[in-house]
Amino acid sequence: MADQPLTKVVLLACGSFNPINIMHLRMFDLARDHLADTCQFSVVRGIISPVSDAYKKKGLIEACHRVEMARLATESSDWISVDPWESLQPEWMETALVLQHHYGELEAADCDTQQSKIWVRLRTYQSVHTNQTKIDSVCVCSDEPSRLMLLCGADVLESFGVPNLWKQEDIAEIVDRYGVVCITRDGNDPHKFIHQSDTLWTHSGNIHVVHEWATNKISATQMRRALRGGQSVRYLVPDSVVQYIGLHGLYSAESEQKNAEVVLAPLQRYTGASSS
Repeated sequence: MADQPLTKVVLLACGSFNPINIMHLRMFDLARDHLADTCQFSVVRGIISPVSDAYKKKGLIEACHRVEMARLATESSDWISVDPWESLQPEWMETALVLQHHYGELEAADCDTQQSKIWVRLRTYQSVHTNQTKIDSVCVCSDEPSRLMLLCGADVLESFGVPNLWKQEDIAEIVDRYGVVCITRDGNDPHKFIHQSDTLWTHSGNIHVVHEWATNKISATQMRRALRGGQSVRYLVPDSVVQYIGLHGLYSAESEQKNAEVVLAPLQRYTGASSS
């Protein structure tokens, strides 16, 4: 029996990336290895999508810096790239909408690829059958389209349970239509949370929990605190990013107070709350 073709997967990671660190990058490799081990998937691309400034998270520096730091962190990768679309939106975009956007981009790209293959086959057919005037019986075998999956840490998965942070219909769409690859994090138990959530349990077959065997206690908050105190974050952040932070004087006491009095965008939208 012939082996079944592998489903091509594109991993999308959304978040603040404030700043991007080695564990953000490691998530992609862990997810790719795990999906390859299932013998069902082949990860062909990874996308980092920094959130826009409109998210209003405390200490969130300008998107232009976060996008550039992510670009620097991934410039040596041949499969992970940064997409600025979400970061450029004037309003905060729900993750489900970001997934919809990128899914549409993948569909268009797959369509263009298939169209190119069709024309190659047609030209080959014409060159071989030079005396043939009618070519309406060419057989074209379409490749399977790429599948988009949300890549996240266990803390993001558990945030699904925070009141008014996510719409329930968005959670259902994310896990049902796309699927989630969740990387475990020290102190979080995604399996327990999946069992406690009716929505996640219903679609648990679309949730891949990947064990991070290297203890992960790195947090962006701790990293920003170290930077404010003039302490080194080398080996936790790519060197090019460390240099960029120093060059632009990012992560000061002043920047950490940005949005301190502002209600997080999802809470504003779903509860009608306003900034104090």
